[in-house]
Amino acid sequence: MSDLPALLVVLPILGALVSLLTGIRWDRSGWSVAAATLAVQVAGAVAFAADGLSGDPESYAVGDFTIPYGIELLVDGLSASMVVLVAVVAFGVLAYARRAGPRSNRFYATYLLLVTGLTGMSVTGDAFNMYVFLEITGLTAYALVASGEGGRSAVAGLKYLLVGTFGASLYLLGVGYAYVATGTLNMGDLAVELAAVGYGSPLVRASFAFVVVGLFVKVAMFPLHTWQPDAYAGAPDSVSALIASLVSTVSAYALVRVVLTAFTPEFLEAVPFARPLLAATATVSIVVGSLLAVSQTEIKRMLAYSSVSQFGLVVAALSVTNGTALVGLAVHLVGHAVMKGGLFLAAGLVATGVGGRAVGDYDGLGSRMPVAAAAFGALALGMVGVPPAVGFLGKWYIVVGTLEAGSWGLAVVILLSTLLTLAYFARLLERMFFREAPEAPAAGPPDAAVADGGDGSSVAGDGAGLPGADISPGMSAAVVAAALLAVGLGAAVPAYETALAPTIEVLLS
Repeated sequence: MSDLPALLVVLPILGALVSLLTGIRWDRSGWSVAAATLAVQVAGAVAFAADGLSGDPESYAVGDFTIPYGIELLVDGLSASMVVLVAVVAFGVLAYARRAGPRSNRFYATYLLLVTGLTGMSVTGDAFNMYVFLEITGLTAYALVASGEGGRSAVAGLKYLLVGTFGASLYLLGVGYAYVATGTLNMGDLAVELAAVGYGSPLVRASFAFVVVGLFVKVAMFPLHTWQPDAYAGAPDSVSALIASLVSTVSAYALVRVVLTAFTPEFLEAVPFARPLLAATATVSIVVGSLLAVSQTEIKRMLAYSSVSQFGLVVAALSVTNGTALVGLAVHLVGHAVMKGGLFLAAGLVATGVGGRAVGDYDGLGSRMPVAAAAFGALALGMVGVPPAVGFLGKWYIVVGTLEAGSWGLAVVILLSTLLTLAYFARLLERMFFREAPEAPAAGPPDAAVADGGDGSSVAGDGAGLPGADISPGMSAAVVAAALLAVGLGAAVPAYETALAPTIEVLLS
């Protein structure tokens, strides 16, 4: 195994350092450094995926230390999917952020450090190392949320910090209990030692509960979701898209990885409360998240509550733990990241173009901003699960998996959530394509000139304040690319299922 897994973690750190150093001399060099870094990251991630998706799972020992004493990096289908997803989405959002902002070198350095944390979470096979990268991801996400020009961003960032730190602390406490019980932190070794200690051990069961609940906070499962709506709505649009696409997605991946690799499906079978905890949380999140989304009038808050519901599907698939459901889980993680990130970018594009961030501002959008409306519509239908979009196939596999397991109640809940998802997106589609545009452009909020996190001065004298004046080709291209991916990825699912088969076999063994 080459050093590529470690290099993919180190590269964004070096890019962040270069961004800070060049900022001493050129205060607008950060975007170029970040773009070059992420271009290399994408190429490396594709090479990594070629290994992870082309054969049996492998591992890499950092520093050639003997596993389980050294840190192990995992190379399999799931880790490869997450590494590629992180690199590609971060690169795409960066194209949007060049004009939308924020634009300081410090912002781009923090952006790259977030990529480091997410990549590290995706490849690590060590439970404590997962915590380290979880904290890097959290700290950088808090800073990015607070990078907007206004008190709302600062308050949202502080709330995210407080709740996120609580979740990370619970996870660390659970890992500590597992270490006390077994004397190891390597996930593969934990699977052996936890079984040897006995799944009936109170220490082992407490470890599972703390780890799972801590990651529930990071994923934003109801009722531990309270940080998410404010963070998504209060952050700059480019940041909202980035964290909505990746932070909760990779946290959900971490939950799947720890539960299946360290605790194993045997633990879920042996411990009476394990599966019910996952299934009950999934059910409540799916239903309540959808109901809260229906009741929202602000677009970004509606999309945030939608994520609470959509990640409930992932936990539902995990609670079932069969091959079909796990394929759906992986497809849904990738598809949701692309579609939800695209929707946040489209919402930012609309806010920049017509100055509206509420449901009522979308009247006649199809005639005012046809490209943005078409992309938003395609992404929304994908989220509902309309074929051939990838959103349909992810839900299909999960529903079939629940039926195979005899979990009819979960299947009904998932189908109900599809109707609720249709309810809150249908009202937007009706407004965009079947209502007349208002006679005058909708007025934006008082701080609309910096709503995307720009510093104000960077756009002064360049049409700032005029609807549509600050839309760049990169912003439009990022939104259109997300819509095309949402549709195009559906065709790749059969091949992806075949490539994932060795990984799923290992996870279920």
